[in-house]
Amino acid sequence: MTKFAGAVNAPDFPSGAEWVNTNRPLTLADLRGKLVVLDFWTFC
Repeated sequence: MTKFAGAVNAPDFPSGAEWVNTNRPLTLADLRGKLVVLDFWTFC
């Protein structure tokens, strides 16, 4: 089994990103060790 922990470092979120359902911008450090679901959808 291949271990991926620490194999690829993701860049932090852009400083001007808009957030929904949170009172402050998030960082990758805030999310470390948590299950994260990304939901991408487009308004047409």
